[in-house]
Amino acid sequence: MHNITLVQGILLAVMAIIVGVDFWLEALFIFRPIIVCTLTGIILGDVQTGLIAGGLTELAFAGLTPAGGTQPPNPVLAGVMTVVIAYTTGTDAKTAIGLALPFSFLMQYIILFYYSTFSFFMAKADRYADEADTKSFIKLNVITTVIVALTYGLVVFLSAYVAQDAMQLLVKSMPAWLTHGFEIAGGILPAVGFGMLLKVMLKTQYIPFLIIGFLVASFVPFSNLLPVALVGTALAIYEYFNTKNKNTPAPAVAEGDDYSEGI
Repeated sequence: MHNITLVQGILLAVMAIIVGVDFWLEALFIFRPIIVCTLTGIILGDVQTGLIAGGLTELAFAGLTPAGGTQPPNPVLAGVMTVVIAYTTGTDAKTAIGLALPFSFLMQYIILFYYSTFSFFMAKADRYADEADTKSFIKLNVITTVIVALTYGLVVFLSAYVAQDAMQLLVKSMPAWLTHGFEIAGGILPAVGFGMLLKVMLKTQYIPFLIIGFLVASFVPFSNLLPVALVGTALAIYEYFNTKNKNTPAPAVAEGDDYSEGI
C-alpha cells in the first residue's frame, strides 16, 4: 500500500483537467483509459501498474463511446481511479476496475447534469450566432468548458487524494468473497467491452483474422506483445493492398486491339 502525496494529488487534478477538456471536446482522444492510466501511473511513480490497468480498462471501455446526448460511464475517472485504487490499496488491476466503477458512474451523472443545465444557454448561443457576435459566442463556450474542466480536477482531487484513507479502510474491511467478486467482475469487463466493440465492427470477411489473432495470443508463447503486433501489422498491410487492388480499375483496351498473347 502507498499514500498519495499532496503534490501527486494536484498533478492528478491538473492531468484530469486536461484530459477532461479533451473528452468534452473529443479532440485528441487522450482521454482514453489506456492514456489516462499510463499518465496516472507516471505521476504516482508506478508505470507498470498504470500500463496493466490501462490495457484492461481500455478493453472494458472499448465499445463504450458517447453518441449524441447519451453518455457511457466516464472513462477518465475509470482510468484514474483504477490506478489510484490499485496503488493505494495494494489490490490487483482487475479488482481495482470493479472498485473504480462507482467513480466512473458519478462523473457520468455529473456530465449528464451539465448537458441538461447548459441547454439553457442555447438561446443565448443562437442569439449570438444571429448577431454574428463571435466574442460573446466564444466566451460562452469557454465558460462552459472551464466549468467542466474544473469539475474534473475537483472530483479527481477529492477522490484520489482526500478520500484515499477511506478507500483503504473500505478495501481492508471487505470480506474475501466480496473482494473476489470484484476481481471476477473486473476480469469479465474487458471481455464484455471487446465483445461490444466486435458487435459493431466485426464483419464476416474479417473472421479469419480474428481466429488467427486468438490462436496466436492464446497458444503461442512469447514474453511480450511484439510478435502479436507484428502479425497484426502484416495482416493489416495484406488486407490494405488486397482491397486496393480490388478497387483499382483495369486498364482500358482500345477497340480492335488483341492482347490475348500478351503483345
